[in-house]
Amino acid sequence: MPLYEYLCHVCEQRFERYVRAFGDSAACPSCGGSDVEKLLSTFAMASPDGAPAPRGAAGGCCGGGCGCAH
Repeated sequence: MPLYEYLCHVCEQRFERYVRAFGDSAACPSCGGSDVEKLLSTFAMASPDGAPAPRGAAGGCCGGGCGCAH
């Protein structure tokens, strides 16, 4: 199940939820409100010492894994 990040428009609390399908609804765990917005999350990696990984280290697009010429 994917993990999604939400913002509650009632109490401004950010929270995460595992959901079965993209269109499933979520309720805020703080106030119970259903007026929530699914946020665009980014993938993050860190090196073993905790420092952010260099750009492209994950091998994604333009990191060497897709074969593009950038």
